Amino acid sequence: MNRRLVIVLILLTAAPLSLWLALSQGSLNISMAELWQALSDGPNDTSYLVIHELRLPRALSAFAVGGLLALSGVLLQVLLRNPLADPYVLGISGGAAVAALLSMLAGLGTGWMRGNAFLGAILSMFVVFGLSRAGSVWTQNRLLLTGVVVAAGWGAMITLILALAPAAQVQGMLFWLIGDLSTATQPGSALLALVAGLAVSLWFARPLNLLMRGENIAAALGVNPARLRLIIYLLASLLTAMAVTLAGSVGFVGLVIPHILRLAAGSDHRFLLPASVLLGGAFLTVADTLARSWIAPMQLPVGVLTALLGVPVFLLLLARAR
Repeated sequence: MNRRLVIVLILLTAAPLSLWLALSQGSLNISMAELWQALSDGPNDTSYLVIHELRLPRALSAFAVGGLLALSGVLLQVLLRNPLADPYVLGISGGAAVAALLSMLAGLGTGWMRGNAFLGAILSMFVVFGLSRAGSVWTQNRLLLTGVVVAAGWGAMITLILALAPAAQVQGMLFWLIGDLSTATQPGSALLALVAGLAVSLWFARPLNLLMRGENIAAALGVNPARLRLIIYLLASLLTAMAVTLAGSVGFVGLVIPHILRLAAGSDHRFLLPASVLLGGAFLTVADTLARSWIAPMQLPVGVLTALLGVPVFLLLLARAR
């Protein structure tokens, strides 16, 4: 059987299993029969409230964020022609983090914080894009260098905000910076963004395959590399902004997931884009389930687990690349 078909079948099985795990496991374990009854019947017991009010929105949010980060990771790795590129490398998460921390410092609610985080990410996107252009010249190296410098600037501002923040607010700020899904109760916008982003990306799957082979080859076969790079940059930035707005700075998902799939089945984006969404969503859903149930009733930021899992995988991939 074709290797890609096998991987797709595994992922189509793993995605719903990850959601089932998220709904059934935690400080209150729920059996399959109780889960089915809670999903099909009315609000008649504790299991129904736990699932519908707490676990289901959080599980869907985790799946959406993981899919968004993995999808943006695929796009940015094409854009920068670097298989080890990360969705946060262009400083987008830094802009969102500064805006969110300032909102927390001002005592604004969760809705305002998320809205400002999205605006901060968009602002950072335009700053990086504007500074990386010199006339009509816009290259991967210039974009990468500009993104790294802007990200360093945002990092300095984050350190300043944490130094000036009251001690009672620092823990919440750190949880958000590391990546936290405990307040993610409205996954609808992120799921819509994921579906729309995947549809747009698949529309450009063939041009992305050509761009991976080089700009000259892509141009000779009818692709406009400059326009395609702009579309990729805007789309990847918006997807990253949506993920950061919902869950904070969850690292390594957009780096590791696409690279694993490339090693397993190549770089055909007709396969890589949907497979990354499924694997990224399932991975972050399982990681968030572990984060809230490992030392229950205490909860860990999900970014801690993605980092603990992502760092050794990243080092392994780096060693293979060398």
